[in-house]
Amino acid sequence: MKAKHEAVARLRDLIRYHDHLYYVLDRPEISDAEYDRLYREMVDLEAAHPELVTPDSPTQRVGGEPLPGFRQVVHRSPVLSLEDVFNLGELRDFTDRVARLLPGEPVEYVAEPKIDGLTVILTYRDGTLVQGATRGDGAVGEDITANLRTIRSVPLRLRSAAGAGDAPTLLEARGEVFLPFNAFAELNRERAERGEPLFANPRNAAAGSLRQLDPRVAAGRPLETYFYHLRAVAGVPSAPASQVAALGLLAGFGLRVNQLRWVCRTDEELEAAVEEFSRLRGELPYATDGMVIKVNSLDQQERLGARSKSPRWAVALKYEAEEAVSKILDIELTVGRTGAITPTAVLEPVRLAGTTVSRAGLHNEDYIREKDARVGDRVVVRKAGEIIPEVVRVLAEERTGAEAPYEFPRRCPACGEPAHRLPDEAAVRCLNDACPARAREAILHFGSRPALDIDGLGEAVVDALLENKLIQDAGDLYVLRAEEVAALPRMGEKSAANLLAAIERGKERPLDKLIFALGIRHVGARVARLLADHFGGVKRLAAAAPEEMAAVPEVGPKIAESVRLFFQEEGNRRLLQKLKEAGVRMEAAHAPQQGEPAGAPLAGLTFVLTGTLSKPRSQVQEAIEAAGGKVSSSVSKKTAYVVAGDDAGSKLENARRLGVAVLDEAGLERLLGDRRRDYDDA
Repeated sequence: MKAKHEAVARLRDLIRYHDHLYYVLDRPEISDAEYDRLYREMVDLEAAHPELVTPDSPTQRVGGEPLPGFRQVVHRSPVLSLEDVFNLGELRDFTDRVARLLPGEPVEYVAEPKIDGLTVILTYRDGTLVQGATRGDGAVGEDITANLRTIRSVPLRLRSAAGAGDAPTLLEARGEVFLPFNAFAELNRERAERGEPLFANPRNAAAGSLRQLDPRVAAGRPLETYFYHLRAVAGVPSAPASQVAALGLLAGFGLRVNQLRWVCRTDEELEAAVEEFSRLRGELPYATDGMVIKVNSLDQQERLGARSKSPRWAVALKYEAEEAVSKILDIELTVGRTGAITPTAVLEPVRLAGTTVSRAGLHNEDYIREKDARVGDRVVVRKAGEIIPEVVRVLAEERTGAEAPYEFPRRCPACGEPAHRLPDEAAVRCLNDACPARAREAILHFGSRPALDIDGLGEAVVDALLENKLIQDAGDLYVLRAEEVAALPRMGEKSAANLLAAIERGKERPLDKLIFALGIRHVGARVARLLADHFGGVKRLAAAAPEEMAAVPEVGPKIAESVRLFFQEEGNRRLLQKLKEAGVRMEAAHAPQQGEPAGAPLAGLTFVLTGTLSKPRSQVQEAIEAAGGKVSSSVSKKTAYVVAGDDAGSKLENARRLGVAVLDEAGLERLLGDRRRDYDDA
């Protein structure tokens, strides 16, 4: 019998491992058939030996009988709601208030997507799921453990987290259960076929699924989760010091955590994150209704405290949804900097969310086909905050017969060259490097605030510069003459001088801003920062081998291939040469140069920083680079040292596993030797 116990335990661990890879990490290692074989083996073993069945077995996810009712759950601490803000001005009011409450302290913020689902609280004791509850009124919720156990991304037993030892004696996590768009559409299609009422939106569908007394209903729907708040933890070597570290701990224990987040140190960085998310959210496979902005430091969160219903350390920036009915007068096409041809509906003007709306997004060819949107259609339009409105529903029942199906063009509307739809992409693209529309959008992006922040380089100025053939790409901005710019419509000497001064200031923007400004597909502000930190210069980034790109966190094959193709294009190489000749900063501040003297204390050594250091990490990195070293974001066999501060996590464990030397800050100071003063000044 002991052998049977051991066999069942091994099989359970193996199935849990593959469940985590498939449902949480989206990175399966075995085929569905192989997984099914393992699962059937587990079922057969438990059927033959019922005494071996445990509540946390993978076979016990779906309960057999409907529940008589939901038991009430009194939460161990209030599950607070968030104060809502609706624009950037109100967001700044929040950060100003935090600054007043923490006078003189630097404050870091984490911005995360606000998933539009149902809030749940999971409780684990000694690593086993013992309770799952709704938020309820914040003080008392409903016990929906049986339904939550059916969701594959909810571990019935926590994994052992790297750097945290065995499973904690207590862990309580807050998260969101949601239904992805494709699953929602399929669910409503099936309900329509059965003649059942349709769900109004994915959130209602998720909530309706979890509030069924029969767990088999929830089990039959592909619900997913993201967890974003560590409410309580006990029995771990050290508690996390920040929201980012808490998310890492949750992920380490096997809970699904959204990797889309921004760490911001200034109002400008926060606003850039909001702007970037506004562009991204339409591409996400799940519904969001805003962003959550949190103070990153858990110590600062505790000192800021809470009001009666909401914390002082977080707000929800809501994209307030509002709908109106209008008519499609035309469908216009625009060409972006990457060549994506985007359709926009020209509408009869309608009041929506406090403004007059005359245009609405149609996203792409598939979206038009899915909605069957036609010129002349009456449509429902939705606007969320400052995001461009979109057509959400066509009122086909109001058609007159004059509306014709829309045919998406197969030529670029700007240059007339053939348009292409690449495999596995929804966008139709113009691939002509000489397309004037692509050049215009690329220049506007180059000078935007999150990029080189060239004040005054707006649409009218860029159009005038292009029409007068003063520039062809962003590199030409640096050879403009004052008299040429002053002669443009609505400019003059003072405006020209201001613009040229702003262009000059852009030369000194940090490396990550330049990488973002280049407009490489799939490289947003966060990825640009990771690439800048890892490579330290444009030349090394351009020459990076695939395996080195793969070593950068969050850079997968798709981004790596996009970067490779960008630096292969002749037009992009010409642009980079112009920027270099103009004196634009192409290296990180104090980045090691090729041919660094061998006498530099840290020449040829690669460092990884982890945990909380006594000085800002950026300043420690600058000191290392000034001494000839290189700072990487991931630990490998090529890493010379890992510098570990307080609350060091998985990187420290990886260092020990690979036999990489570990230093504290005093050890780093000794290595710096003659450069120690640089570190002390940092």
